[in-house]
Amino acid sequence: MIKKARRKFILLSLGAIFILLTVMLLGMNLLNFRTVVKDADMILNVLSEHKGRFPNDLGHGAPGLPPDMSPELPYEARYFSVSLDADGRILSVETSKIASVDPAEAIDMAENALCKEKSRGFVGKYRFNVKRDQNTVMIVFLDHGRKLDDCYSFLFTSITIATIGFLLAALAIVFFARLIVRPITESYEKQKRFITDAGHEIKTPLTIIRANVDLLEMEAGESESLGEIRTQSERLADLTTDLVHLARMEETDRKLQMAEFPISDTTEEVLASFKKVILAQNKSLSTEITPMLTLKGDSKSYGRLVNILMDNAVKYSPKGGSLSVSLTKHGRGVLLTVENETVNQVDSKNFEHIFDRFYRFDSSRNSETGGHGIGLSLAQAIVTAHGGKITPFSGKENSFGMNVYLP
Repeated sequence: MIKKARRKFILLSLGAIFILLTVMLLGMNLLNFRTVVKDADMILNVLSEHKGRFPNDLGHGAPGLPPDMSPELPYEARYFSVSLDADGRILSVETSKIASVDPAEAIDMAENALCKEKSRGFVGKYRFNVKRDQNTVMIVFLDHGRKLDDCYSFLFTSITIATIGFLLAALAIVFFARLIVRPITESYEKQKRFITDAGHEIKTPLTIIRANVDLLEMEAGESESLGEIRTQSERLADLTTDLVHLARMEETDRKLQMAEFPISDTTEEVLASFKKVILAQNKSLSTEITPMLTLKGDSKSYGRLVNILMDNAVKYSPKGGSLSVSLTKHGRGVLLTVENETVNQVDSKNFEHIFDRFYRFDSSRNSETGGHGIGLSLAQAIVTAHGGKITPFSGKENSFGMNVYLP
């Protein structure tokens, strides 16, 4: 559980950093590209307003010009224009201010720009502006390749820096995650130690209580009060045993005694112990156990797992209800399915907390059946210790079950 918490902390931290860096990258580069496009459109507006040329009186404060436009632009900018009449015939082609584009290429690019059916856009590295008059159409192009190259260079540089920053942050988070989670780890270890110690301490008074109940029954005979004391002490003993077993299963340094064992035979043995209870409650059990299956694992823990699932299935199925158990080969492992009929359909929204300790679908039902909400937590711990996966499911016709895959 501690490893899972540390892993979750690392993933959440890295996810938050990744989202933050992505938003920053997108914001900076979109703003940079927008500035580049805005500068190009400002120049094209001036050219379009003056028939594809810069005005002779270009300078700071010149009428009709942006105040921040440099008077050096006519000598720095590379541009050309193409004029057409209303029927699409070429009227003029002006390429004297650019050496890399000849008139034929200019005409092809003008036709390409008109096909886009936009007043502004890009044809390759050239930004264009289409200005329509009553009888003519002028397309002015501005060579914006250097600015676009700078924009792409900024994009590449920012991605590189962000990637390096993300990797450094990931290393720092992984390094410090253990220190950050340490208080939780220590608290959790103390909790498990307390449960184990308390479990052992509780066993002694429970043994004395049950011995005294036996003695009182021998002296005064059986009574309802003594029977209730016996029932509750046994329930407390079962709860204590489950808590101690769960704490031990979740110990990080505890390893199960893994060995090859006949899982089909073990399953049959556990099911056989429930047949009398099932018959007494007028319930039916159908089984489909593939013979001769084996599994490398802890046979005692697996038997406890089947016992927990069957105990829940018997407890929470109605009188006269049906139960089914199957054990089949599934890939390289085995699939165990335990399903029981229910009075009402089980809401799948409850599946999120089904393995939480002391969680109950219906507290009134658990009080009647004697459940204490530890069984499925223990079942999950056993499956996890075997490297498997346990999944609840709700059948179509008021049924509930568990699929357990063990590799």
